[in-house]
Amino acid sequence: MTSQPVQAAIAELSDLLGDRLSTGLSVREIHGRDEAYSPQALPDAVVFPDSTDEVSQIMRICSRHKVPVVPFGVGTSLEGHVIPIRGGISVDTSRMNRVLEIHESDLDAVVQPGVTRVQLNEDLRATGLMFTVDPGANATLGGMAATRASGTNTVRYGTMRDNVLGLEVVLPDGTVIETGTRARKSSAGYDLTHLFVGSEGTLGIITRLTVRLYGQPESILAATCAFETIGDAVDTVILAIQMGLPMARIELLDELQMKGMAIYNPDLGLPEKPHLFLEFHGTEAGVQEQVASFQALADEHGASGFDWATRAEDRNRLWDARHNAYYAGRALRKGAEGIVTDCCVPISALADCIARTKERIAQSGLLAPLVGHVGDGNFHLLILVDPDNADEMTRARALTSDVNRIALSFGGTVTGEHGVGSGKVKYMAEEHGAAYALMARLKTAIDPDNLMNPGKVVDIN
Repeated sequence: MTSQPVQAAIAELSDLLGDRLSTGLSVREIHGRDEAYSPQALPDAVVFPDSTDEVSQIMRICSRHKVPVVPFGVGTSLEGHVIPIRGGISVDTSRMNRVLEIHESDLDAVVQPGVTRVQLNEDLRATGLMFTVDPGANATLGGMAATRASGTNTVRYGTMRDNVLGLEVVLPDGTVIETGTRARKSSAGYDLTHLFVGSEGTLGIITRLTVRLYGQPESILAATCAFETIGDAVDTVILAIQMGLPMARIELLDELQMKGMAIYNPDLGLPEKPHLFLEFHGTEAGVQEQVASFQALADEHGASGFDWATRAEDRNRLWDARHNAYYAGRALRKGAEGIVTDCCVPISALADCIARTKERIAQSGLLAPLVGHVGDGNFHLLILVDPDNADEMTRARALTSDVNRIALSFGGTVTGEHGVGSGKVKYMAEEHGAAYALMARLKTAIDPDNLMNPGKVVDIN
């Protein structure tokens, strides 16, 4: 039963937006789940604003009636970020999808939050510039900023934290603020831009972003190579980073993940051994030098099966396979659902952290292929379960908990990429200590009624 305040808010929102408000079950179901196996919870209504002014009016209405609000991009998050666990209004920003400005000389662009990374790069193609943050999914820029997304290019180009210069944000009471400037640095006041980057919609709704761009490299070369052990692969990467090799992408896939790849991508033709997928950017001569240096390091650690790709179609085939690792992993067990988790540790601790994680996987008796952005110490597990098997679900949850605490024991974090959402809230105090209480005070100061995506990141009620 919809509460009276929610009914009143929906009536006002309907007057404002007309048919851009939906209470239909199918629309609400789309906005009540994400890409991972998270329990579904439906919003009471979904709204589709066209402008910052409409977002501001939506927030004023919801604030007046004390109705929860959850921002929504395209729903590709993995820790329940967009699931309205306390009902309320889902604000879908997909109609706010214009690239507003491209400043070629300054290497930046101004976009609305519903612009996706693929859309932006298509608009940039003729300029010789590119937007580099690539989490795999064709996510919206607003959602990527809200979750502080990263991905395969992070080792060279950084995360959303490094690539967002400024924001326009609508606060819970409808106030519109601007943070940051197009200048590349500033010493003026608190860094509010990076307070909102990674806030997961718990402090406000992002309605405009200024993002950093890079020149498209003259030469790109991708490669794969196999190792006998994960330790050998990780040690190769550590040495390459210590030598200063400017790798653009460097991805680790364990032997189980490679087995899934062989099922899902039979034309890939790679052995079921731990692999590195790599990519180098630069001048033609520079790339050749980087490749030779890396191959020499890898040979010292028993690498085999080097396969280099220079043609765009071959590189795209390789990275499409990596981006489809989730589906390849699920191919290992037909009908299974996937519970995903990630963590991040100092790169020197990565091999030991993975070894302990694999011991725990073996003890659980579950299948859990592993992939990782090995260049920055981040790895992911896909735990395959039958969701109707209570024992398997219990073991899977225990495994995710153990992985988080193993990462913390190595001086790491419970999430390097997926974010907190509702799935990892319970580990926040353990990771942050007294700083977590400060996060709660910031949340209370900006959102005293706890209307913005309640129950995520910091739960103040």
